[in-house]
Amino acid sequence: MKSEDLSGKVALMQGLVEYQSGAVVSRTLIDKLTGTITLFAFDKGQGLSEHTTPFDALVYILDGEAEITISGRPLQVKKEEMLIMPANKPHALKATSRFKMMLVMVKS
Repeated sequence: MKSEDLSGKVALMQGLVEYQSGAVVSRTLIDKLTGTITLFAFDKGQGLSEHTTPFDALVYILDGEAEITISGRPLQVKKEEMLIMPANKPHALKATSRFKMMLVMVKS
């Protein structure tokens, strides 16, 4: 299923991705060689295992709370807070409660 093109349209980010029980749901809004913008909805307990990317990444929490670990250091991030994850540093995410986030990745 192809996502609706949101270019030039006003939208509420909260409603662009919905929670699903026991799952991580994502919706890519922009996908370019130089970076991406993706919305995620994580059910409680769900996460992404440790990995690295060649992109600097900004995480903005839209709802809920997450534990984001960068280079072995756990950080608690909650609604309306943001965190920058540097390129080429190992990081992981885990939902301490259901949470939604916007991930902006920019090629370094």
